[in-house]
Amino acid sequence: MFGKDFFKHGVHPPEFKELTAQEPTRRIPFPKEIILPLAQHIGAPAVPLVKVGDRVERGDKIADAGGFVSVPIHASASGVVTKIARAPHPNGSWSEAIHLEVDTWSAQEPRPRIISNWQENLSPKEIIDAIQQGGLVGMGGAAFPTHVKLSPPPEQKLDLILLNGCECEPYLTTDHRSMVEFPDRVHLGTRILMKCLGVQKAIVGIERNKPDAIEIMRATVPSDLDIEILPLEVKYPQGAEKMLIKAVTNREVPTGGLPMHIGVVVQNVASVATIAEIFETGLPLIERILTVTGRGVRQPRNLIVPIGTPLEDILQACGGFAEDAAEVIMGGPMMGIAQGNLRTPILKGTSGVVVLTTEDVKPKDVYPCIRCGHCLDACPVFLDPQILGSLGLHQDYETMMEHHLSTCMLCGCCSYVCPSRIPLSHIFGVAKASLRSQGVRV
Repeated sequence: MFGKDFFKHGVHPPEFKELTAQEPTRRIPFPKEIILPLAQHIGAPAVPLVKVGDRVERGDKIADAGGFVSVPIHASASGVVTKIARAPHPNGSWSEAIHLEVDTWSAQEPRPRIISNWQENLSPKEIIDAIQQGGLVGMGGAAFPTHVKLSPPPEQKLDLILLNGCECEPYLTTDHRSMVEFPDRVHLGTRILMKCLGVQKAIVGIERNKPDAIEIMRATVPSDLDIEILPLEVKYPQGAEKMLIKAVTNREVPTGGLPMHIGVVVQNVASVATIAEIFETGLPLIERILTVTGRGVRQPRNLIVPIGTPLEDILQACGGFAEDAAEVIMGGPMMGIAQGNLRTPILKGTSGVVVLTTEDVKPKDVYPCIRCGHCLDACPVFLDPQILGSLGLHQDYETMMEHHLSTCMLCGCCSYVCPSRIPLSHIFGVAKASLRSQGVRV
């Protein structure tokens, strides 16, 4: 039996989705410059295939995969390579990037279909190769190369494809609009996944605050596929893989394990829709739906944006900042990263841009821990954030590992419920970054 809401703990932050939930997606004009960082996903960065002065067309491969856990990068607009140099990255660092001066707008027209008759002509391996060559990564935020998830060891048996339509982060409505406006693409992408994985059953988990998406997805399920549309309790962070699997199937991913180890493959609905687009049009992942929202932007919208578009161009397409705008976040307010440079480009995995006001980010005093235990009750992976926070403040990162810091997914639930306003998730993020710089896998 599926969908008994077995997922425990978590929080219920205000949703703020009404700002864009009913806003149809619209395209924005190409910016004057496209900035494409070579590091756009988990795994090895891409390797440039172009040099300064080269002219490229929209959809051309301009950087190749740097390894198995890597995907190519394609030009999201036609133009000339002006430089390959460091640029601001959404993670707060500076990263090598290919800079394109956009010189044409004509390539809005889709290319001819190039992956035809895939059901008869392509083997599962060839389907997976096509997905990798299309540059696809998880588009819900984690940006894990999709083809890796679709390549389990031969002995690993799978029985379920689980599509993540929860979109539990406040403000964001990217996945919502993907399901409402492009349900047939989601179903076609699911059909392709079923073919390449040999799985007969798929479930789309959608939180109940998206009734229109539930209705449309149910109405468009192909009659020859076993796809179940499953409404779920509204709770954060249900969109995390382990939480979603638990909520839908009551299976638990073992510590250090992957969903495939319990027979499940999880894919974000926007990623699945993009698989369909790759096969329908031949175009790789060069644009995505992006929610631009918050009280700090004049016209909250859902946009179709070329990958590599700088923040300032995206915000301009939404009327610019409101008078009291104070902070720009890439991603949602729970797990997103505040940005300090409006030339920072969006990446393949950027699901939203949230602009907060002065009132939203008003500084608040931080007090000592009162041992209330609220963080323990909120943590969805059953850690002890109180102990981890104390260790983190003393920079005792090795002992934090003994208390399972690697299990923490930085969801922010502990910080959200802390009455002392201790920035626990930030402390854990700093600890993880420090350990990674020492070569520790965390």
